[in-house]
Amino acid sequence: MAEITASRALPIGEASRRTGVNIETIRYYERIGVMADPARTQAGHRAYTLDQIKRLAFIKRSRELGFSLAEIRALLALVDAGGATCAEVHHMTTEHLANVRHKIADLRAMERVLKDMAAECSRGDVPECPIIDALFDAGNGR
Repeated sequence: MAEITASRALPIGEASRRTGVNIETIRYYERIGVMADPARTQAGHRAYTLDQIKRLAFIKRSRELGFSLAEIRALLALVDAGGATCAEVHHMTTEHLANVRHKIADLRAMERVLKDMAAECSRGDVPECPIIDALFDAGNGR
């Protein structure tokens, strides 16, 4: 992979290829201010520097780990301010970890309920279905 220099910035397609971020997603990140607008070539095409490619990769990896755009924006604000401490980043990460653990617990509870509902099903050719009944009953506060 060739080094990116100020004189050799990359077009959006190459930025997308190198980071695995869809072109439309890159444009979206620019619109919402998570990514700064890149410089433009004389022809008006976006031109991304190494720092912008690294930032885009950071955003992608953070999204893969389930960080919301608001959380990513907060992390990047710490980085951009230049005074981010490891303690601040650790605090944000442990809060996110607690949310992930809560979601996992919720998913496990859903798994148990769905497993129990599926176990009640005879899979027959009759119109009565205990799964449908359970879903209707749950909607009626039972």
